[in-house]
Amino acid sequence: MASTVSTCQRHLSTSETGGTDMFPDRPNRRGFLIAGTTTAATALATGASGLLLPAHAQGLAPTRSMRGGSNNYLPGAPIVGRIGGGGFWMAGTVRRAGDGAPLGGVRIQIWAHTTEGHERDPHSHGATLTDADGAFRLEMPQIVPAFGQPHGHLAYDDANFETVFLRPVMPSAKDTSLSAHFVLRPV
Repeated sequence: MASTVSTCQRHLSTSETGGTDMFPDRPNRRGFLIAGTTTAATALATGASGLLLPAHAQGLAPTRSMRGGSNNYLPGAPIVGRIGGGGFWMAGTVRRAGDGAPLGGVRIQIWAHTTEGHERDPHSHGATLTDADGAFRLEMPQIVPAFGQPHGHLAYDDANFETVFLRPVMPSAKDTSLSAHFVLRPV
């Protein structure tokens, strides 16, 4: 019986209006307003002004080079209409970091281990230029697995933007296309 009385006494308290409040732990309007005012004042006093200011957009982040992307890279691969006999398409886009503007006339080098040669072979390398919308597309032989993964290599290596090497992996060795997208940071 004593435990029942002490439990009931804990839930009974005198409210601010002089009456008895059966649930003093339950938030009321006055407590809510006081807590909100205290939280806002604390935020201002501690310099947490970011809570009161609108967020600012950071822009489009630059693409980071992928691990293994530069493997078997040969600087200066020629601009070609197609690598080898074709049958597989490598495509993508190139945009400027920050504002995301498309970059036309940008040279992208492409190479891979294909049905016609290893990725270290010069005839497995080629380059193409982006169009006015920043898009590129180059036909090449079917990519086949190297080190257990079917993958391609792409590079941006010009002087106007930071160098980026990509190594996208294909979901399946039976795929007949692969896309990769660059966001380049000006130098």
